[in-house]
Amino acid sequence: MVLTEILARNARMYGAETALIEREPEEKKRREITWRQFYIQANAFSNALIGMGVQKGDRVVHLMMNCLEWLPAYFGILRSGAVAVPLNFRFEAPAISRCSALCEARVMVFGEEFTERIREVKSELDKSISHYVFEGPGDKCPDFAVSLSELMSRADTGEPEVPINLWDGAGIYFTSGTTGDPKGVYLLHRQLEFACYAENRHHNQVHQDNFLCIPPLYHTGAKMHWFGNFIVGAPAVILKGASPEAILEAVSEESATIVWLLVPWAHDILLALENGDLSLADYKLDQWRLMHIGAQPVPPSLIEKWQRFFPGQAYDTNYGLTEATGPGCVHLGMENMEKIGAIGVAGFDWECRVVDDSGNDLPPDMPGELLVKGPGVMERYFCNPAATGSVLKDGWLHTGDIVLRDPEGFLWLIDRKKDVIITGGENIFPVEIESFLVSHRDILDAGVIGIFDERLGEVAAAVISVKPGRSLTEEQVRDFCSAMPRYKRPRRIFFDTVPRNPTGKIEKPKLRKKYAGNPTEGAGI
Repeated sequence: MVLTEILARNARMYGAETALIEREPEEKKRREITWRQFYIQANAFSNALIGMGVQKGDRVVHLMMNCLEWLPAYFGILRSGAVAVPLNFRFEAPAISRCSALCEARVMVFGEEFTERIREVKSELDKSISHYVFEGPGDKCPDFAVSLSELMSRADTGEPEVPINLWDGAGIYFTSGTTGDPKGVYLLHRQLEFACYAENRHHNQVHQDNFLCIPPLYHTGAKMHWFGNFIVGAPAVILKGASPEAILEAVSEESATIVWLLVPWAHDILLALENGDLSLADYKLDQWRLMHIGAQPVPPSLIEKWQRFFPGQAYDTNYGLTEATGPGCVHLGMENMEKIGAIGVAGFDWECRVVDDSGNDLPPDMPGELLVKGPGVMERYFCNPAATGSVLKDGWLHTGDIVLRDPEGFLWLIDRKKDVIITGGENIFPVEIESFLVSHRDILDAGVIGIFDERLGEVAAAVISVKPGRSLTEEQVRDFCSAMPRYKRPRRIFFDTVPRNPTGKIEKPKLRKKYAGNPTEGAGI
């Protein structure tokens, strides 16, 4: 069943019930729509797109911050038969132009925050884009665009007569670009449908659950986790803000039962509780049954501390990537708490292999590249056959991540293949060092990269973010690291902010650019 059919079913079965809630904690604003309203808005936008000349298979760029209009606009694109192209809200004008050109997009729907970026490259965008749709206050609509609300107010709200099947194109999702230029991952409706079933199978969402969505919806992670609620007609809260107070308030006031956090947000909540800035007694949290984390390696020390504050709460983690339709190809499972630190086993309807550089399967306890296979594997990289051929081989997706399978079959993420540091012939995996460092009581975050060394080739450098109100010296860090084998200990230590993208991944290229060329530059030793 394609996603738009699921939405139509939810409108029939749960029409008057709440589907989506938007909370703006800074402005103390709250909006919501029912399943029926969601369905009508999606139909209106799809008919408006068809009226602009959009045909089945055309690409429509979707560039909006999280808001109540985000998902109806997305589903409107799908229902028109077009392919949705959600773009990272951090993309600057040149990246917006490149991605739009690659997709040969016909229409762009964008939020107020992006007007100037679009104007900067509009002459290039105009080579393929014929219509611009603006989401925001009417008086802020630029002269080159039409207002989304005005467009939908006069559009037909009936279902378009465009046949859609599971093998039609549905989305082009650009990779995060943490290891290079973003690539367009082309997904079919079949992959999006499968993500609904896999997520629901992993977390057992029922109609009474309420999912708190904080990460950006353009990313497969946030949306595909929401799919587990969507398929059973359960509500979701879109929270615009990620402060500890805003998160706990939303869970309490909206009776949220499932929250997907990123590592920095979980750190911030624990720090606020440790410092006494927040008290759990001030919130209604008994209904919060599951906290899960994904999108990046999760330090075991973080979860151990979390469970001390939330002892009755289930925990889970998923491993995934955009090329596998987001999270879930590897899944820990709420029942496997004794394996905290592992990313898990093959998820629902997925297969996994651990191989060496020649593609040979490796025995347990031998690190190798993770390969995954299942219904969620992307169709291809859009207009990039060379890149597609490098990662898709005989149905197996080569993830580029190094993992180790323990004797019980659980996979442990070691690092990105491209991030491995080779020092004096020994392999060092930054994730292992990062997890060790953040177990220190005064360290908020840590990123580890390799920097040139004339004698050893590379050595490990640690960029450390200290918790607010705490202090830490290089000597204290070195004393703490003495518990690690000598060759793994960071040789260079910098105190600085650890840059992370909107989905929580450490932006290693930024760290390399700042420190690898001239390690003594900036905050540090």
